[in-house]
Amino acid sequence: MQTHEIRKRFLDHFVKAGHTEVPSASVILDDPNLLFVNAGMVQFVPYFLGQRTPPYPTATSIQKCIRTPDIDEVGVTTRHNTFFQMAGNFSFGDYFKKRAIELAWSLLTASVDDGGYGFDPEKLWVTVYLDDDEAVQLWQQIAGLPADRIQRRGMADNYWSMGIPGPCGPSSEIYYDRGPEFGVDGGPIANEDRYLEIWNLVFMENERGEGTSKEDFEVLGPLPRKNIDTGMGVERVAFLLQGVHNVYETDLLRPVIDTVAARAPRGYDIGNHDDDIRYRIIADHSRTAAILIGDGVSPGNDGRGYVLRRLLRRVIRSAKLLGIDGPIVGELMVTVRDAMGPSYPELVSDFDRIHRIAVAEETAFNRTLASGSKLFDEAAQATKAAGATVLSGTDAFTLHDTYGFPIELTLEMAAEAGLAVDEAGFRTLMAEQRQRAKADAAARKHAHADLSAYRELIDAGPTEFTGFDELTSEARILGVFVDGKRVPVVSHGDAVTADRVELVLDRTPLYAEAGGQIADAGTISAGAAQAAVTDVQKIAQTLWVHRVNVESGEFVEGDTVIAAVDPAWRKGATQGHSGTHMVHAALRQVLGPNAVQAGSLNRPGYLRFDFNWQGPLTDEQRRQVEEVTNEAVQADFAVHTFTEELEKAKAMGAMAMFGERYPDQVRVVEIGGPFSLELCGGTHVHNSAQIGPVTILGESSVGSGVRRVEAYVGLESFRHLAKERALMAGLASSLKVPSEEVPARVATLVDRLKAAEKELERARLASARAAAANAAAGAERIGNVRLVAQRMAGGMTAGDLRSLVGDIRGKLGSDPAVVALIAEGDDSVPYAVAVNAAAQDAGLRANDLVKALAAQVDGRGGGKADLAQGSGKNPSGIEAALDAVRAEIARS
Repeated sequence: MQTHEIRKRFLDHFVKAGHTEVPSASVILDDPNLLFVNAGMVQFVPYFLGQRTPPYPTATSIQKCIRTPDIDEVGVTTRHNTFFQMAGNFSFGDYFKKRAIELAWSLLTASVDDGGYGFDPEKLWVTVYLDDDEAVQLWQQIAGLPADRIQRRGMADNYWSMGIPGPCGPSSEIYYDRGPEFGVDGGPIANEDRYLEIWNLVFMENERGEGTSKEDFEVLGPLPRKNIDTGMGVERVAFLLQGVHNVYETDLLRPVIDTVAARAPRGYDIGNHDDDIRYRIIADHSRTAAILIGDGVSPGNDGRGYVLRRLLRRVIRSAKLLGIDGPIVGELMVTVRDAMGPSYPELVSDFDRIHRIAVAEETAFNRTLASGSKLFDEAAQATKAAGATVLSGTDAFTLHDTYGFPIELTLEMAAEAGLAVDEAGFRTLMAEQRQRAKADAAARKHAHADLSAYRELIDAGPTEFTGFDELTSEARILGVFVDGKRVPVVSHGDAVTADRVELVLDRTPLYAEAGGQIADAGTISAGAAQAAVTDVQKIAQTLWVHRVNVESGEFVEGDTVIAAVDPAWRKGATQGHSGTHMVHAALRQVLGPNAVQAGSLNRPGYLRFDFNWQGPLTDEQRRQVEEVTNEAVQADFAVHTFTEELEKAKAMGAMAMFGERYPDQVRVVEIGGPFSLELCGGTHVHNSAQIGPVTILGESSVGSGVRRVEAYVGLESFRHLAKERALMAGLASSLKVPSEEVPARVATLVDRLKAAEKELERARLASARAAAANAAAGAERIGNVRLVAQRMAGGMTAGDLRSLVGDIRGKLGSDPAVVALIAEGDDSVPYAVAVNAAAQDAGLRANDLVKALAAQVDGRGGGKADLAQGSGKNPSGIEAALDAVRAEIARS
């Protein structure tokens, strides 16, 4: 049974049973606690907690999920995936344990002809929570399971929560017995490779508190009602029904393995365990990467972008370790699209962008690999020069942490160079890094924001936004909140600091922050009561919450008030937002359709626009974007807004933000007909000329494949240009040339300055060499060793010192000689040590002496027996450092 059929049968089964089919949420959800959606129930959390009234009593969905904490286990085990599809059915206070068990059992065991999966009931086992006698009885009554196929387990296995404060409850898991060839008898508690979990039924009835593991949290009390949350692993069911050995060989992942096998010199499943792991990593991570890019993630150095980058780099590295030369990611994206497209059509419609971003990351990483290989070569040479045969754990960790080298790649390269690797040291450093990362992640985890205080207002219906048509509206106060708690009244005299008071109105002209546009500034007043609006946010996407500073009087729930937008603020905000649309359109006109929005921010007089693009814009491209934008401003295009069905709007060519969730009815903003057509809920000018001039301030990178343009609009643009003009006039006056000749004159002055600096550098080095000659003449003797140990003048670099110690060593003749120079730099203490051949024969080594020196100035250093160098941080230890060198020589 193909995976697409498994999905269809699940949804059909529960829709027939009265459930509402709910589309999968994006893997990027507006939840501060989650990097990615990691369970099917995540989008329903407010319903389980009773913070919002669900629009349906029961639901079913197949949710895209991503879990990356165990990324290093992918491919090693045959059941872990970073991306997986979680089929689920949910009850919000409707049915509970009995009906959940009935529905699961009937789908699993019904014949294929009757719409089920046709599992043999004799091969199914279940586990329940320790004291859940009710579940045990229900499984016996409904499924006829004997007592020996029902096992009780503790909180770690059969009490479910999201790992953070929120809904929780005992669970019952369904397992399939794959047979004795996969492990020992005895049920799930004996072997979870043989007995494979396929479905988890969570009887969600409680709320949990803080805790750091699956077992150490407190159960705070019951939820407002008993709920059902189940999750069936689509991939696991697929590999069982398709008769393959693991999830990587199903119809959605095996095609990727076959694509790789067509390129690799070594095949899959031919007895090489390490190669099989690499194939599985490529199959799993390619699919996850395509889903992430499709939902709007771009490779980056932190957060979601870093996860995507790491996945793609593991794909590329694994391919290289399989012996594949040349690019392969593009082929993998095509294979994923063809396999997953029937279930996720956005992978087809958005394929050009997905393909382009993935391939660009591969190209960039191949350059990084080249740079990392140079570092490896240097480390390998230094190791051999020191007479060692083991590359240090620190070097291996630096290769991993800085260049993304996996330990496997470092091991292979080291073996080719005739070296081993200190794996234990590497893994110690990795463990320390993971511990720091876990501590950081734990510090960022918080409970779900408690919105229960707002629930009554959310259920009452959405706030009416009047700001498209007016700047002042009469409204009624629906609720007054202080620190998230509802109160009847708030007064200026109360001991309440600014920004802790929130007013919820039935209607408002004040725009709530969304779509890159920050919230309006304004006031709310009622007679003598006056409040300044400092922020406006949406709760549950429907309720406008005004954060205010009460400046006089009092505000009482039920009062009639006047809500007003600051007109100057709104004018500037509309200029910034409409200007953003204009810049987006201009970028696409100049660069082409692949210059797609990746984020934005606009406020009065300013806009920031992020877009997908590889490499910086040329000066000419930047000039063209600015010119096209201002030509559209001058054309005084009419700005039209209208509401349309989402699919019709997309068919018209309206641009949508990748990864953004839109309602069925969307607002379309059209500027100049075909010039700009976008889905947008923000406020805008009526004609493009009202934007005023647009001045691009700069263009920069904000991550791999994402560029950022910043610009001023309207009066801020005039002010910026006036400053630029005044600056140019000042330069022209100082240089006594016309404005148009300033660039050439400045270039001439810069060239002259560089020439003067080079001459000064030559003079400085000549002086240093003269000092070196004097130092050689005045060398001290320690035993039979001639020593120059000297503090040099400030401003000397490590390169200068390395050159000088060589010069001085050459002037000391054939007797054993050591030269140690150290200087105090601007922010460091560089030093270098040179030892001639005779001193080396006497047992002295530059790389040993430099360590003794480094210890006194809080530094590090290394090198070879004849020459070593380093840098420290403590200039007060310079004299002690030179004495340490003397002491080492005296002991030799």
